[in-house]
Amino acid sequence: MESLNFSDWGLISYADAFDRQKELFEEAIRLKLSNQSGKNTLVFCEHPPVITVGKSGKMMNLLFPEDVLAEKGVALFMVDRGGDVTFHGPGQLVGYPIFDLDSMGLGLKEYIIRMEEAVILLLASYGIRSGRLEGATGVWLDTGHPQLTRKICAIGVRSSHYVTMHGFALNVNTDLEYFHLINPCGFVDKGVTSLQKELGREVNMQEVKEKLYQIFIELFCK
Repeated sequence: MESLNFSDWGLISYADAFDRQKELFEEAIRLKLSNQSGKNTLVFCEHPPVITVGKSGKMMNLLFPEDVLAEKGVALFMVDRGGDVTFHGPGQLVGYPIFDLDSMGLGLKEYIIRMEEAVILLLASYGIRSGRLEGATGVWLDTGHPQLTRKICAIGVRSSHYVTMHGFALNVNTDLEYFHLINPCGFVDKGVTSLQKELGREVNMQEVKEKLYQIFIELFCK
């Protein structure tokens, strides 16, 4: 069974989290290339308001210039993950798995599928039915009804030597108004939602973290 090292960084700036994540990522690669075993690490955190643009992101999906975003208290970062434009903020659970996929016997596609499955199982524990949308990563609700389809979890990953960084962003109690600043993940015809919005109540973040951590153990530590 593969071990899983867990860290909860709490509320942390995106820049600081990126630096810390990069250190873990580079150390995992260094150990792997020197044939030393390292621990797979799962990080949970939240960020102050920030918009990130992935490698394939289109600036047209950023609906306001950077100075306007700054006035609204929203930072902007160009990042090296896959995917387009997304928002992170308080009340959103961000997960950064720094995993050696070879140690888990996984390819990158299967890894993303399992990460989506982890969120799908978490949502099911709250009575929320969710799934995947063809041609788009992440976790979605009402995929069979295009007019109602909405995203609850975004996924964007970078890998090198089959070691991963970046990960997922699950809207728990997120202020969804911030998503009006962008075309989330490049979509202009899909909405966004949160656990809080779907359940009609604020959700205990610590409970979500504990549940999701256990699901990750079940799906990735076999």
